[in-house]
Amino acid sequence: MKTFVVPLTFLVCLSFSLQGRGDGETHPTGQSADLTSQQSQALERSQEAIGNRAAEYEFLDQDRRPVHFSDYLGKPLLVNFIFTSCHHTCPMMTANLVKVVDVARDAVGRNAFSVVTVGFDVEVDTPEMMRFFAVERGVDFDGWDFLSGDSEAIERITADLGFYYTPSASGFDHLAQSTVLDAEGKVYRQVYGQSFDPPALVEPLKELVFGEQPDAGKLSDWINGIKLFCTVYDPSSGKYYFDYSLFVSIGVGLICLFSIAFFVIKSWREHETNPSA
Repeated sequence: MKTFVVPLTFLVCLSFSLQGRGDGETHPTGQSADLTSQQSQALERSQEAIGNRAAEYEFLDQDRRPVHFSDYLGKPLLVNFIFTSCHHTCPMMTANLVKVVDVARDAVGRNAFSVVTVGFDVEVDTPEMMRFFAVERGVDFDGWDFLSGDSEAIERITADLGFYYTPSASGFDHLAQSTVLDAEGKVYRQVYGQSFDPPALVEPLKELVFGEQPDAGKLSDWINGIKLFCTVYDPSSGKYYFDYSLFVSIGVGLICLFSIAFFVIKSWREHETNPSA
């Protein structure tokens, strides 16, 4: 199985590397070779999906319960795609996503967003297989569902979300992509790679969860605005924490301003009372 992986360096360059083929053969990552036409088209299609609004699709979850895609809207949603017979990239991508989702829940709130993983191999990715795959990767099903769909649903959702996949001799070639949607089901951000650092996912979630302030007069909106800018990622611990340095800087600045104002006013008053001094 071969998967196209795009490093998160869009402002500098866009590059692909080939990850995990068949039973574990890998290719070097970070290569600077030009994108092939197929890879370039896959990335272009993915990026063009930003702004698309997801339609309504019907699935079965890991417990064979019928669900509609709209059931997950109303708050930000993370969607990624796997096929359960994958032996390399999909398991690694899911295991990494488990860790990143835990960090994101700590940063923005456990119930602030939902996650769905969609199996795109219609013949194999049954609810039972999806559940087994998830359990093997340590997924907590609280707020995270694994979905199976028919060919029509899979074709529609992959087209709407810009996910590229094609059958190959070793299974499927596909883009390692996680898609962040806003509360209305609109594609907000694409995150690439079988493994990525938490900020790649947490930052867009912070923008969606804390950044929308319809009524700036509400206390909750002010608090959300503070959380948006004052929660920062610590690579050494792998977690987000509230950074008080901004408030310290503001406090020091205000003290300096008040001190200067105090001495200016005091000097002016002394001069007024004793102009000959």
